[in-house]
Amino acid sequence: MGKKFLIQFFRRNALSYIVGIILMVASTRIRLLYPEYVAHATDYLVGGGAQWSGLQTDIIMLMVIAVIAFIGAYIWRYLIIGNARKLQKELRALIFSNFQALSQAFYNKRKTGDLIAYAINDVNAVRMAFGPALVMSINGLAMIVISTLGILERLGGWRTIQLLVPIPVVVWIMLKLGTTIRARFRLVQAAFGTVSDRVNENINGIRVIKAYVQEDEEVQKFNGLSEDMAELNLSMIQVSGLLNPLVQAGFAVTFGLFFLICGPLVVQQQITLGDFTAVANYLNMMLTPVMFIGRIINVMQRGMASMNRLDDVLNHPHEITDGTGRAREINSGRIDIVDLDFSYPSTDQVVLKDINLHLPSGKSLGIIGETGAGKTTLANLLLKTYNVPDGKIFIDGNDINDYPLGMLLDHMGYVPQDNFLFHDTIDANIRFFKDIYSQDQVIKAARDAQIYDSIMELPQGLFTELGERGVNLTGGQKQRISIARALIRDPDILILDDALSAVDTVTEAQILARFKEIRVDKTTIIIAHRISAVIDCDEIVVLDHNVIQERGTHEELLERRGIYFDIYQSQYNDRIRDDVDIA
Repeated sequence: MGKKFLIQFFRRNALSYIVGIILMVASTRIRLLYPEYVAHATDYLVGGGAQWSGLQTDIIMLMVIAVIAFIGAYIWRYLIIGNARKLQKELRALIFSNFQALSQAFYNKRKTGDLIAYAINDVNAVRMAFGPALVMSINGLAMIVISTLGILERLGGWRTIQLLVPIPVVVWIMLKLGTTIRARFRLVQAAFGTVSDRVNENINGIRVIKAYVQEDEEVQKFNGLSEDMAELNLSMIQVSGLLNPLVQAGFAVTFGLFFLICGPLVVQQQITLGDFTAVANYLNMMLTPVMFIGRIINVMQRGMASMNRLDDVLNHPHEITDGTGRAREINSGRIDIVDLDFSYPSTDQVVLKDINLHLPSGKSLGIIGETGAGKTTLANLLLKTYNVPDGKIFIDGNDINDYPLGMLLDHMGYVPQDNFLFHDTIDANIRFFKDIYSQDQVIKAARDAQIYDSIMELPQGLFTELGERGVNLTGGQKQRISIARALIRDPDILILDDALSAVDTVTEAQILARFKEIRVDKTTIIIAHRISAVIDCDEIVVLDHNVIQERGTHEELLERRGIYFDIYQSQYNDRIRDDVDIA
């Protein structure tokens, strides 16, 4: 996919690249007229000329060359380097867009630091390869070819070969070193991802680190990672650092050959001093592009290594298949689950087995069970976070796989266990950055979630700026803002995955009572550990060992004195006799 993107990008911007390259070659050719006029002026002075009229043309032409070369260089740099910046922007957008489309299974296996490195370091390395490195390659090649032709014109073929023979040898060695640079740069990028991930984890977990007085240990671990990264960088520099000295050594030999070959020719008057000066200038002009070869190899190898890393993301299959589109709308939110078995991708362990549920529209379902029983997995399947087998889950009588994924999720509201808030205002977090909701709707959602009064006690109310992940709020406040974010959508199906665990029982009861009023014709699923969260649901199911062991209303389940009864007894031990006649 990465290569396809590059091909399409170059096709879209072909005209600006062609114009830029033509201007680059033309301005390079004009710049290389400089030795010609210097040679002419030198021969004039050596011949005894000292009049302004004899130098006037050469001096004016040198000034004209400088101006034209400057204008041409400015335009082609704007075109080609500008395209490189556009490439960087579009590639980063493609990576980010791909991040949004990849499944939860992808993120379960990746570190945040590595993904950040993809979007920043690797994209920048590709931009350098197709910007500065491309410019140096074409410009340098044009300069070398034109300079070689200029030397050839003055010295002939054999002497030119003798003079320039060290340069191909140097280039060959540099190309060999480039392979090593590429391999070592991959290790450097991987180390950068590890360091980024460590920084990210420490920032997010700073409260835990401080609570356990682990600051010094974390600093030591980070210093170890930094040392590893520094060693890998030094290992790469040990190779890349040879490039420029190698070029300089090669040109030292070339200039030595220049004096050995051209000095006698001047003395013997086979070439003029102007020719000698011109050849020296051509060699000097060749030094920069040949020296650039080292940098070009370095940058290109980094760019190719980064492109391969990006391909790992861009070519990663989008594991969640979109719906067929045969079902186009959800009207009631009725849910039916028939004989559902599920195992996570690449594992044989059964997470859900023989799940059967019928949840009419306007009804509420409570799901309770021990940790690892499969409660969150069931919610993930309803949200199609993982692929669902055909004929197992139905919404409004239609197979869930017949709904386009975007349309399906538009009708669902979800409040996960991990309540993520963005570094923005409370208002923006409730709206989820959408302008389709009025201020009254935001306030109503906040009131329904029993968070409005708490918000208005903050300095700027709804427009209070939150820290990263809502760090300046309590756990209960974050949960209620997340609930408000789901309620403002007024979804046909609302799923709360242990979303009331951080609120007190009084507030929990107020939220649930409000649900009864506002979701009278909507489907609600409440996953919880506390029985108080599901006690008033129309039906409660108890998941245990990945199977529905019990189902019924609160009263029915208590009468059975099974798993639900045991959970209730452990949570309400001091009130159990008021609810159930144990005797």
